[in-house]
Amino acid sequence: MSRNLKKILVFVFKLLVSSALLYIVLSRAGIEKVLSLLKNINPLSFIFAVFLYIAGLFAASIRWKLLLDEKFSLRRLFPLYLLGSFFSTFLPGLVGGDAVKAYYIYKETGKGTQALASVFMDRYIGFSTLMVVGMIVFPFGREYFKGLWIEWLLPLIVLSFVVVSFLIFGLRLGKKIKFLSDFYGYFHSYRKKPDLMVKTFLLSAVVQVLIIYAVYILAQGLGEHIPLRVLFIFVPIIVALSTLPVSISGIGVREASFVLLLSSIGIGADAAAAISFAWFLSISAGGLLGLYEYFRHKDYAQQPEE
Repeated sequence: MSRNLKKILVFVFKLLVSSALLYIVLSRAGIEKVLSLLKNINPLSFIFAVFLYIAGLFAASIRWKLLLDEKFSLRRLFPLYLLGSFFSTFLPGLVGGDAVKAYYIYKETGKGTQALASVFMDRYIGFSTLMVVGMIVFPFGREYFKGLWIEWLLPLIVLSFVVVSFLIFGLRLGKKIKFLSDFYGYFHSYRKKPDLMVKTFLLSAVVQVLIIYAVYILAQGLGEHIPLRVLFIFVPIIVALSTLPVSISGIGVREASFVLLLSSIGIGADAAAAISFAWFLSISAGGLLGLYEYFRHKDYAQQPEE
């Protein structure tokens, strides 16, 4: 089987999974009810959520700047984050946003391993911080779903993440391969930079709080009063499940996760689906700035650094 054929089959599989989950969610929630809720969302809540998303991207671009060895200005990295957001949202499954960011850094530096490693490190720290934030709040929000099947879902996800991290970075699987060896070397070099790691984790905490609060604001705008501490537990679970490589950019998985988790605290399927779609629409609205950046700067690598 050729490599291109495998890619096509994987894409078709992910498309089927996303389509099937969306169909199940909308069948259960009722597409008319979901659309009605979205139509009546408080516009100020939606605008504020978009602003929080963009602010989160800006904070993330500062984090990425700290992780890069070469000096890049925020005037360059923030547009790249916006560009990555656009590709991830509007071209899911075709061109990944992380790949776009790594490509432009590679074009600028000529260092492919460092470009990929910096993007991965940026993503890894963000995800790690999200899990930490969720576990910190877990004891204070557990009362809302104590005794239900989801009670230990977040701890299980965190444990799995720790085990996988140990297998990859503790044992350095595939370290004899030059690319992976260079990758591990880049990753482990940060052990000698504790101050830098503290700064990146703090910035990540800001990013994650902004994301979770955006979901909270959207829920409020839809007339659903969900305890904020519950979302500090549920959003990490939703993000973790959405990153599993079984769907197109988490589409379908995200919506199904919202419905399943929020139903445990009495939120209807229609409202839960509306919150999920509102979150996606707010991200899409913020990601449109990336399209503007794409047309404004056709090739970032050709711009002189100031």
